[in-house]
Amino acid sequence: MGNFKGHALPGSFFLLFGLWWSVKYPLKYTCRKNKNACYLGSRAGFQRLEFVEGIIKAVFALIGMVAEQFVPDGPHLKLYNYEEKHWDHLMNWQHATMYLFYGISGLVDIVAHGTNALPVAMDRMMLSLAVFIEGFLFCYHLHGRAMLDVHVHQLLLFAIFGAAVCIFLEVFFRGSIVLEMLRTSLCILQGSWFWQIGFVLYPPNGSPEWNQMDHTNMMFLTMCYCWHYAFAFLILAVNYTIISWAIRSKVKRSQSMEMGLLKTSERDQESEDEI
Repeated sequence: MGNFKGHALPGSFFLLFGLWWSVKYPLKYTCRKNKNACYLGSRAGFQRLEFVEGIIKAVFALIGMVAEQFVPDGPHLKLYNYEEKHWDHLMNWQHATMYLFYGISGLVDIVAHGTNALPVAMDRMMLSLAVFIEGFLFCYHLHGRAMLDVHVHQLLLFAIFGAAVCIFLEVFFRGSIVLEMLRTSLCILQGSWFWQIGFVLYPPNGSPEWNQMDHTNMMFLTMCYCWHYAFAFLILAVNYTIISWAIRSKVKRSQSMEMGLLKTSERDQESEDEI
């Protein structure tokens, strides 16, 4: 959808997944170091989370495809207009194709983590391909558009292809907290930048429009893109700090309880010996 909602929708999806990953991966890493601190530290616990993620990803992708096809000004599954002899709503079709591959990625997650039919690494491989397809489509999405329009979408490509490479590396280095956090930061960046594009190209509520040919606007938005990434790192830092503190506190409480029980047991043993 070439409007504000068309950018807010995928932006919301990416932000939700990015924010969830900013909690999940620090939790997974911290639990791995303190295996007795939380139930989710088990391999089975996180495998269930991956399975649920796949379902949510597939549902989000289906919502996106339906929205792109059946909005009032959408193509309604019509690819070619035979009366006027031209392709019909190709922008919507490109967006729907992007959602399609994320939906396939969700289905692969479900099969890989719900059965033994696929290697577990296929989930990262398919997600990497889905992100690459998104970037590939955007590369040919900008022909003939205004300078500022092209620029904000080109900035988005850095996050997209960066994430695709990062996820591909996870196929071979699964469980690397560095790659997982990097992927998370790029996902948050992509989600927030989709929202920013919506505000720039389709200002809601009668806000003033941006000058599409002003070079200073390009300079500002390039700087703004870096601020978005800094904000993504801030979210990661805050969530990682809170989760690490919570797990360490739980470990200390468990150790204190164990020490208390041990001392009580020793006193009982000494009393028995005296008797």
